[in-house]
Amino acid sequence: MTVTIDGRKLTAQKVMRVARRRAAGTFEKVKLDAGARARIVETRDWLNSNFMHDDAPLMYSFNTGVGLFKDRRVLMRDMAEYQRKSVYAHATGVGEMFDEDVARATMLLRANAFASNYSGPSIGLVERLLDCLNAGLTPVIPQKGSVGASGDLAPLAHMSGAVCGFEEAEMIYKGKRMKARDALKRAGLSETFELHAKDASCLINGSTISLALATLALEDSKRILKTADIAFALSLECLRGELAAFQPRLQAARPHPGQAITARNLMKMAGDSKRCSEAARLLVFPEESRAAGVAPPPRVQDVYSLRCAPQVHGPVRDGLAYVEQVIGTELNSATDNPLVFDNGAGGYEIISGGHFHGQYVAQVMDLLAMSMTDLGSISERRLARLVDPTMSYGLPRNLLAGKQGLNTGFATVQCSMSALVMENRTLSMPGSVDSIPGKSNAEDHVSNSTWCGRKARTIVGNVEMIVAGEILMACQALTMVAEIGADQPLGKGTQAALDAVREVIAPALDGDRWYATEMGQALDLVSSGAIIEAVESAVGRLE
Repeated sequence: MTVTIDGRKLTAQKVMRVARRRAAGTFEKVKLDAGARARIVETRDWLNSNFMHDDAPLMYSFNTGVGLFKDRRVLMRDMAEYQRKSVYAHATGVGEMFDEDVARATMLLRANAFASNYSGPSIGLVERLLDCLNAGLTPVIPQKGSVGASGDLAPLAHMSGAVCGFEEAEMIYKGKRMKARDALKRAGLSETFELHAKDASCLINGSTISLALATLALEDSKRILKTADIAFALSLECLRGELAAFQPRLQAARPHPGQAITARNLMKMAGDSKRCSEAARLLVFPEESRAAGVAPPPRVQDVYSLRCAPQVHGPVRDGLAYVEQVIGTELNSATDNPLVFDNGAGGYEIISGGHFHGQYVAQVMDLLAMSMTDLGSISERRLARLVDPTMSYGLPRNLLAGKQGLNTGFATVQCSMSALVMENRTLSMPGSVDSIPGKSNAEDHVSNSTWCGRKARTIVGNVEMIVAGEILMACQALTMVAEIGADQPLGKGTQAALDAVREVIAPALDGDRWYATEMGQALDLVSSGAIIEAVESAVGRLE
């Protein structure tokens, strides 16, 4: 299936389809809508006929220099060289390269912005971006160097140089890093591409790297949040928690949408559980208590990481809804400068503005970062309870089935997850409030959106691992008490989640092993959505 772009209807889900490889290892193809193509050509033809001469009015970056050289005219005879030098001047990125999905999303988003017909690029430039995408070419783009103001200038310049086949630029093709020209030639494309007036500005202006990061982080967060509800349900079953806290009438007394959705998801998965019952709580308690014939005291109400999960997962859900609203607008926005507008008299005019500024993306990435950090924090608190009998109401210490002392158990897994929580806490400090002037104060307020997107993406990856760790450890606990708890079956949804994990990961019943292996397997199950699919097959769609 091919994704068609027109500058108006691109969705985050479509971006994901193009940015990431399908199961077969191939990429979704992209094409430009015929109507959008016609509009771009019409606009560009008018610009070529009316503005491509040295008596045309000064138009920023179109026939002028940039920054504080905004009043210096660039003559038509120098235009081709000016386009090249604009890219060269901004190719100042440093650090490790962006992942393949970020680079591909960036190319798609620039092309879609052009399709809106406000940028005025040559039609060949739009088609060149799509040709590179469809050929499976990935520009090598350094992660660092953008302040998210006049667009993501530095990283986008590296992307542009690769797409144009500049000698210094590099690309990844069929898993190998090479000179961009070599990659383009191997893919069957022309080794070089000539930029025309304003093409360079179209390419490097706009906070599109930031938007690519934000789109990927948002879509991953939505999936992880739903999986975190599953992890929570599994932990509640492990700890034989109360279900009363998730009743609809209780949620209605504080009617936040996200809170109510979390509670509904929990009840859909575990509402029919017999493990979350007084009978199960009396049955499963520490061996020393059973030997002494002492029953555990009544639970009355559960700890916060269980009872308050809707009140913690809920704000994450509501926060992501706002992030999605902003990113949905950004996906179909023109973000370079200047922009081209129909003047209502059969022609066009050029207007300078500030749509390249990444503050919208920066702020919602900070919100996403903080929200996901808290989601990871509460998940880690639940999995930490599972390894401590004094907090797990009698589960085996460290979830260890082998000989104690000789073996250690899952306490070390919990330790690794706590390290990720601490890393997230530092990374979640807001970056959108940090501005530093640049370019001789031509850019006197910047958004820092690229860093906000980069750290948010790191946090999302960490939280994905923490949630996978909770699922792995909860399934270990449930398997270890399966025999003693056989008369108190799990809820239909949580049983489905447990079964999905056990199809891939065998329980650790013989002592310690290379836990990193099953941590990776659990992460794969979360990343692929396999656990969500199993649960939804059993109980219907989770919200």
